[in-house]
Amino acid sequence: MAAIQDALTELQDEFELLGDWEERYRYVIELGKDLAPLSDAERSEANKVRGCASQVWLVTEPQADGTLAFRGDSDAHIVRGLIAIVLRLYSGHSPTEILAFDAKAAFEALGLAGALSSQRSNGLASMVARIRRDAELAQAA
Repeated sequence: MAAIQDALTELQDEFELLGDWEERYRYVIELGKDLAPLSDAERSEANKVRGCASQVWLVTEPQADGTLAFRGDSDAHIVRGLIAIVLRLYSGHSPTEILAFDAKAAFEALGLAGALSSQRSNGLASMVARIRRDAELAQAA
């Protein structure tokens, strides 16, 4: 299993190949198109992420090896892409790895911190907070 930092480095390399933020936004939207759809049952209040302007659902699935798998969806194209980035960073890692990772620094390294509106930045922070909360619960179990 590759470390979260390896996933971040791959994303940084991909973003660097793109020129301006218009191209990067298109790429983020493309990433979101690859998300597996959630079922109607998974689009529940329990899976809804609070603090996002768009509707965002996040499903956490503990795995037999102790890692956590995440799936998510949104009703907004760019937000779906941001979910894809978050899932790429966090899914398949242990609660300890998830809790040790500095998401804020990662988003700054990708240039997302300065490129997103405050609403999208808050939504991104809410997604990470939810993942961290689920990792804390899994670790305590």
